[in-house]
Amino acid sequence: MAASAPGLSASTDVAGSPRLGALWAIGAAGALAAVGSVGLALTSDHVVRPVLQAVLINWITLPFIVSGLIAWRRRPENRFGKLMVLAGFAGGLSTLQWSNAAWSVAIGNVVDLMPPALFLHVFLAFPTGRLVGRPERLLVVAAYLVAVVLQVVKLVLGVNPGGPLELFAQAEAAARVETVQLLTISVLLVAGMILLGVRRRGVTWSTRRPLALLVDAFSLGLLMLALLFVAGVFAWPVLETIRHVTFAVLGLAPIVFLLGLLDARLARSDIGAVLVQLRAEPAPDLRTVLARALHDPSLTLAYWLPQFDSWVDGAGLPIAPPQRSPGRATRVVYASGTPVAALLFDSSLEDEHELLDAVTAATGIAMENGRLQAELRARLQELEGSRQRVLEAEQRERQRLERNLHDGAQQRLVALSLELGLLGDSPATGSTVRTRLAEARRELATSLEELRDVARGIHPAVLSGHGLEVALESLAARSPVPLRMSVEVDGRLPEQVEVAAYYVVCESLTNVGKHAHALSAGVRVATSAGQVVVEVVDDGVGGADTERGSGLRGLADRVEAIGGQLRIWTPEGGGTRVRAEIPCR
Repeated sequence: MAASAPGLSASTDVAGSPRLGALWAIGAAGALAAVGSVGLALTSDHVVRPVLQAVLINWITLPFIVSGLIAWRRRPENRFGKLMVLAGFAGGLSTLQWSNAAWSVAIGNVVDLMPPALFLHVFLAFPTGRLVGRPERLLVVAAYLVAVVLQVVKLVLGVNPGGPLELFAQAEAAARVETVQLLTISVLLVAGMILLGVRRRGVTWSTRRPLALLVDAFSLGLLMLALLFVAGVFAWPVLETIRHVTFAVLGLAPIVFLLGLLDARLARSDIGAVLVQLRAEPAPDLRTVLARALHDPSLTLAYWLPQFDSWVDGAGLPIAPPQRSPGRATRVVYASGTPVAALLFDSSLEDEHELLDAVTAATGIAMENGRLQAELRARLQELEGSRQRVLEAEQRERQRLERNLHDGAQQRLVALSLELGLLGDSPATGSTVRTRLAEARRELATSLEELRDVARGIHPAVLSGHGLEVALESLAARSPVPLRMSVEVDGRLPEQVEVAAYYVVCESLTNVGKHAHALSAGVRVATSAGQVVVEVVDDGVGGADTERGSGLRGLADRVEAIGGQLRIWTPEGGGTRVRAEIPCR
């Protein structure tokens, strides 16, 4: 079974991976940069507490470089790892300002605020390494411009007197530019934090805990950087404390990222547990198993049914075709070139090709079985719908026949009876003719009553006009045995429910009169837990069965067609008990 859609082959990861030697070389360069920054700090004639400064800067640069190299190796097509490496080296390059050489200090000063702009870029570009929205792009471009352009302006104006880039000795103007620069970067960082917060509140972000923790770490890092710059502008006494906390938070961000990578690797190694779960008795819900394996509780699963030419969920109900949307991605699973199922998941999982491949391959057979079960449920849904439509059509036809009999044949028979009565009362009519007319009227009355019985059997008009309770009272009046009746129903019920309940009582009482040899019977109708419960009991010989006789079987079909259940049994001691439970929907 092919377990991936076109364009999602895992082979591209291997083919596009950077050479391992190149990564080792970059890592060695990062280590040398860290050693060099320590050397610059220890030999500098203007760095206060050099050991602490070197530890703080390397606490940031080394984790970013190491995490970036790991991400680059595992996801070569993703720019995120490369951005992390660049941010780490930028932090190391800024330590050139600790040098005692003028031009080294100048270069270090030029890139001094590049790391905050890169951190903003890295955090907003997670997880793909690409800025997807216009607000993100505008923020990052503005941060780079402020960090580089205004930094050069400061140096030209002589923010560091005597520097090689100084052209105008305007220390006050340089200080004002620096204030504008730091406050502007602070605003941009806070805006970036807000954008991350908007993502964090989204459904797809909040459902993946490792991602949520990482986004929280990114947001905190941006906030601390902004707070650090504001504290520097206004010379807060706690500036050094804020600096230390900021560096600590920024160093934690790549560590949290590594924990996320480890979490994904552990998930891939746990595929065996997925197979054990799928073989359990009873088998668990496939969507739940996949969501747990992929660490994405928001995952949804859809099945393709070619016979219906539609996608359905696990219950067999039609759903919209799975498609990519903001924050969501899809993968279609194929068998012999034919779609079997589709996964709709958090878009951050797109970078976990190995995990997706492993999970979909391990659950391929289960997905095929799930598709077959969904198809079965869809057919059952179609069958139930067809059964419901047949029942509704039958009910409409019964009502039509009842109206035709009532408005047609019955009315004509009543008119004929009246006409015969008038003829019998006429003085010109002889006694013999009167006798025969009276006999004809009696036969006509009998026929009319039988016709009314037929009309009631087709459809009880009293039910449509006055409701279930009145209709049952009319049945009680014609009961073949003494009857105890209790009806506890508030107001009118759905028409199909009233008709089904009426026929349960009607057919049961008919059987009592014909077969039960009972001395009495009882009827109870009540609503309970969203359904109507109808019970008919008698003290006869018992033995009724839905499999014997078309009347009870048809009654059971009628109840089941609207989602109810009919049970008929003979309790200990004799008699028959009929119980119908009909949902009120």
